[in-house]
Amino acid sequence: MYRRDGSRRDFLKTASAATLAALSASAPRLILAEDDLDLKRRAPRIDSVIVLWMGGGMPHIETFDPKRHTPFENGMKSSDVCSTFPSVPTKVDGIRFSEGLEKIGQVMDRGTVIRTHIAADLGAILHSRHQYHWHTGYEPPVNVAAPHLGAWIAHALGPRNPAVPAYIDIGQRIDGNGEAEELKAFQTGGVLGSEYGPFRVPNPAEAVATVRPPAGMTLSRFQNRQKAYKKLLAASPIGQHGSDYQKESLLRALDNADRLLNSDAAKAFDLSLEPKASYDIYNTGRFGLGCLLARRLTEVGARYIEVTTEYIPFVNWDTHDNGHTRVRDLKKQIDGPISQLVLDLDQRGLLDRTLIVLASEFSRSVLIEGKADKLVPNQVAQPDQLTALAHFGHHRHFTGAGSVLLFGGGVKHGFAYGETSDEMPCTTVRDPVTVTDLHATIYHLLGIGPKYGIVTEERPFYVTKDGKGKPVTGVLG
Repeated sequence: MYRRDGSRRDFLKTASAATLAALSASAPRLILAEDDLDLKRRAPRIDSVIVLWMGGGMPHIETFDPKRHTPFENGMKSSDVCSTFPSVPTKVDGIRFSEGLEKIGQVMDRGTVIRTHIAADLGAILHSRHQYHWHTGYEPPVNVAAPHLGAWIAHALGPRNPAVPAYIDIGQRIDGNGEAEELKAFQTGGVLGSEYGPFRVPNPAEAVATVRPPAGMTLSRFQNRQKAYKKLLAASPIGQHGSDYQKESLLRALDNADRLLNSDAAKAFDLSLEPKASYDIYNTGRFGLGCLLARRLTEVGARYIEVTTEYIPFVNWDTHDNGHTRVRDLKKQIDGPISQLVLDLDQRGLLDRTLIVLASEFSRSVLIEGKADKLVPNQVAQPDQLTALAHFGHHRHFTGAGSVLLFGGGVKHGFAYGETSDEMPCTTVRDPVTVTDLHATIYHLLGIGPKYGIVTEERPFYVTKDGKGKPVTGVLG
């Protein structure tokens, strides 16, 4: 089962220390390298990004890179298992997906599948560490509070619509989550300040409540409380609420919230305004409604939106048992909403200026923990012989390959990038894609160079690790 060992505790300690350092840091200074970063000379190909986050570890050969199908048989060897679902054709000749993803397959003429996304070697495999790395671009521990991908985008480009938060997180609950602190470690504006952090919508079905005063409180009373709080915050001594910069950033964040509360754009959060026929297509659960909310927010000018299937230990894509049956059910939640999101944005003329990214922190394998050439201690017991359906599926954390989908502006349509081996462990054999270069690709399409960054604590800090990210030109249209 999941290890809660010293490496996890060390991660929490260093993440907390970095957060405290951010609060005491002075205002970061912007870096603009003339040869790579001048946003005025770099023409963006997209305006918005939607990340669809499959939190917990999505097995690539059970989803978007299917291999030889091996149905369950009582007494079969674990070593004989490959894909536990048959493959199905997509709209693009030569590209097949796993059964249960037929609707996404029918919109593949509008996107690219990357089959060779490899996760970093971070020692013992921990969801928290790999999610931190994917979302910030930096491998923990980091002695700076690394900003989230969405925070960097908000910092570089600002909001598309002044009334709409530039970075919105949909579907991830923090309260009551067994790894709340780990999630908080990377879902922030970090050293950039509170104004670049996420506007949180934990439950998309109740999104309208996030743009209204608390129940039982009038708008005027709520606004008076906000004014009083801001006045108190402004008068508080330095240190009580962080540095002057962090305090000013928090005040600007409160002003941004007020602007949204009083704008017509707030109606986008009210899913009851969506026509029933459309609502019903998306209504497969929290994630499906999150996709609907993402579409509505893109229409009113959101810059970066992340919709998650929600990471909770041992739940959703964290399939430590019953891998086959749980993945089957997860496909029912994501297939219709994702394909409809692509279709809706296309029909509204927004897909060409929007990039949709579907990703996960790593993949899963039947037999291998880590990757074939760099094994780590097993966290899941897998019997040599399968005598129960609960053992059928992919339970171990695999970092040697993974799938990423890209839809929309700036990427090739109807294209598969990279190659993995046909037999287990189905690892990357051609064109690996790292987190650093995937981020550089996203930034590139937005018109942001890999060395865009700041100086904090007298050191440069970039959007990609050490400023060395390189766009994956093979996926660019």
